[in-house]
Amino acid sequence: MARTIIPFGPQHPVLPEPIHLDLVVEDEKVIEARPSIGFVHRGLEKLVEKKDFLDFVYVAERICGICSFIHGQTYCQAVEAIMDIPVPPRANYLRTVWGELSRIHSHLLWLGLMADGMGFESLFMHSWRVRERVLNIIEATTGGRVIFGSCKIGGVRRDMDAGAVRDTLSELEIIERDTREITKVFIHDNSVKKRLGGVGVLSRQEALDFGCVGPVLRASGVAQDMRKLGYAAYQDLPVEPVTRTDGDSYARCAVRCDEIFQSITLIRQALDKLPPGEIAVKVTGNPKGEVIMRTEQPRGEVVYCVKANGARNLQRFRVRTPTFANLPAMLKLLQGCDLADVPVLVLTIDPCISCTER
Repeated sequence: MARTIIPFGPQHPVLPEPIHLDLVVEDEKVIEARPSIGFVHRGLEKLVEKKDFLDFVYVAERICGICSFIHGQTYCQAVEAIMDIPVPPRANYLRTVWGELSRIHSHLLWLGLMADGMGFESLFMHSWRVRERVLNIIEATTGGRVIFGSCKIGGVRRDMDAGAVRDTLSELEIIERDTREITKVFIHDNSVKKRLGGVGVLSRQEALDFGCVGPVLRASGVAQDMRKLGYAAYQDLPVEPVTRTDGDSYARCAVRCDEIFQSITLIRQALDKLPPGEIAVKVTGNPKGEVIMRTEQPRGEVVYCVKANGARNLQRFRVRTPTFANLPAMLKLLQGCDLADVPVLVLTIDPCISCTER
């Protein structure tokens, strides 16, 4: 049978960011997928040699718009570990609140994109309508909507007073109610089940062999979540990884749906236990040492390697993002799939190309 190479991307209706795939197909079956990335490479890791280490948090946040806060938080935690800086408990709780808000808005964004990829336009609009409420909370408490700018080495820049806490909790009630209506469709609608069920199955062993992270890994039955390491306020808040065992596109969708409600619960617990006190400590001196820091992004584990030699500018900054870890599994899922399933399978890993390329 003759083989044909069909280009997919970098511009495509289902792609939020540019990635190019050469799809080798026989009839309607994909035999191989050859990736080509590098369209949005910005050289952010090199900037660490030119920026003051205190200011570099702004660069780290701009690795990705959707995951911006946790990128900044992970960088701050890495430098704080090198310099042995004690972060105030209140700052750790506020970081946790904003990190979980970031996770909610990322998952709602993904649900909308997946609905759009399936041709479910009204569901796409409803998902992003609820996401706007999350962004309104973020704007009210940090001043930003996508790039928060509220995390700094030694703590956070902004506080939440009693009124902000009350308004946040009130808004979460509406967000939870509306999200439950939306996720009922993703979980129970027959057309969604038929479109996603049994498509792109990744076994538990394959997920481990490919080094998958986040919902892609947990949907294959592996209960791994970096929040269980106990960073920030997670040492006081119970986090049980949300898992499924089927390992298909439907399972990955279900995991993300359940994680939204888990994040809402964590925010409520954090705000209920929010300790009094300072939100930041003064940072003196320069960092010297090397550390590896791991946190849980909405898409999975992110690894930061930061090296400093006692100067104002850091010596080395290296990031391994969740999408980078999940790309090999995506290529495996595409092998043998129907050509019509390619958009769904690409979306199913929730690709963040700007994170991957930096």
